[in-house]
Amino acid sequence: MNVAFGLKAHSGWAALVVVGQRGGELCVIDRRRISLIEDERALWAKQPYHAAEHLQPAAARDVVKRGVEAARRSALREMREAVKRARDEDHEVAGCAVLVGAPMPDWSVDEILAVHFRMHKAEGVLFRDVLVRAAKACSLKLVEIGEKQLTEHAEEALRIPMGSVTKQIATLGESVGPPWGKDQKDAALAAMVALRAR
Repeated sequence: MNVAFGLKAHSGWAALVVVGQRGGELCVIDRRRISLIEDERALWAKQPYHAAEHLQPAAARDVVKRGVEAARRSALREMREAVKRARDEDHEVAGCAVLVGAPMPDWSVDEILAVHFRMHKAEGVLFRDVLVRAAKACSLKLVEIGEKQLTEHAEEALRIPMGSVTKQIATLGESVGPPWGKDQKDAALAAMVALRAR
């Protein structure tokens, strides 16, 4: 069947929900937490800008660079594995939706480290961006959805009242059991949009 990925990023990890359609009914094919860092014990990698905050400029830039590169490698590895799992079950990946935030100015690492709130912004953007890059590297049809506009975007794309969509999301959750919190619900809704966009 045709399936689509929905991804919601956090610092160092993302919620992945894979939704497919069988006989007109939506179903969850896969649901998991994927790691966007190479070593779960390396707490600095979850917040590379914070880890670099008190270092000398050259060392700080190096820590950030290593964190970004590791996140990119991890996201690509996880995306390839997700595609392989879907294809091994004879599914065709029709698309991938990544929930994104507002764009960030083109600040340098030094400019980001100079203002604390920028570090939070940069880390939020980092883990969303690595998912976007990984989807493109895997040649998936990408749908970027503003996280704050997810509801409006979904209602418009799916052409279904939000009340009906909410019921569908709840039914999907009942079919797979916990965990089915906000992360999974948002990722599932994003996947539904990507599935419709094919």
